Amino acid sequence: MKKSKLKQGRQCAITTTMIVAMCCCFNWGHSQDIHFSQFFNTPMLRNPSLAGIFTGDIRVQGVYRDQWNSITNAYRTGGVDAEFKRPIGKAEDFITIGMQALYDKAGSAGWTSVHLMPALNYHKSLSNQKNSYLSLGFMGGMVQRRIDRSKITTNTQYDGGGDGEPNLQPQYTYLDGSVGMSYNASLNENPENNFYIGAAYHHFNRPKNSFYRNPNIELNAKWVYSGGIRFNVADQAYMTVLGDYSRQGSFSEAVIGAMYGLKLGEDYDHPDYTVHLGTFFRWNDALVPVIKLDYNPFSVALSYDVNVSNLKLSSYGRGGFELSVTYIGWSKRSSSVDAMFCPRF
Repeated sequence: MKKSKLKQGRQCAITTTMIVAMCCCFNWGHSQDIHFSQFFNTPMLRNPSLAGIFTGDIRVQGVYRDQWNSITNAYRTGGVDAEFKRPIGKAEDFITIGMQALYDKAGSAGWTSVHLMPALNYHKSLSNQKNSYLSLGFMGGMVQRRIDRSKITTNTQYDGGGDGEPNLQPQYTYLDGSVGMSYNASLNENPENNFYIGAAYHHFNRPKNSFYRNPNIELNAKWVYSGGIRFNVADQAYMTVLGDYSRQGSFSEAVIGAMYGLKLGEDYDHPDYTVHLGTFFRWNDALVPVIKLDYNPFSVALSYDVNVSNLKLSSYGRGGFELSVTYIGWSKRSSSVDAMFCPRF
């Protein structure tokens, strides 16, 4: 009886070791980046040149994602973006200074990632007749990844030989960087009707990405292509269409959708509230219904992934719950409030 239990225990430990090894190879060697369903509320994560493209001088956004609740110790992801935009020089150019902070934790081993990324974006005016800006942005900073080795069980550990991973480091830190360019402009004389397109190249320095400090394992570079358009459909309503396509190594992701915004109040130029309803589709993965409420100077958005891929058999159709809060304000000094033209969306 004891031998049978011992054999079962060793088989279980061997199975655990194999699972950990596969996870190491997939997640640590070829890991994908953090992403949010409300990608439109994490502009610098998409492209550093999208920082500052809003109506206002100051924007602070916080996003929290709780993913795959059907799985124990699933993903918990949070992000905060802060941007400050101001005029520069005698022309109608602007500069935006930003900061992105991200936190991600998952798994019983406490796999954790922390990102701190300052950003700088220059907006060059291309016209003195309408909003037309070409933006070039850079972002770079520190990333730390760590695990809790005390929560990892291996076959060697079961046999009393330690955890069997002498070269495995509990944490490591690296520097990362990205660069991007975007163009945004108005569609007609109405400043609320505008669009933007952009492209970004992330991890251009190809940082090392291994808990074993293997110099041959690098973080794959990633291209992200973004676009958005906003246009009035009535005096009190407008549509916003947004999309992203990204490719990182052999992985790719495409998401597109739209939100219908309805202004509530007597003054449509300064509405009391604006309610947005919409849906986004992440190709071969999930439908993401979104509801958003604007109450100047704050916005709150709530979304939930409805899994439609083959993964729904394991996730029971559950995806990720996501909540975001945005504040947009004006600076008392060097404000764009009186500027005839400025980057906006």
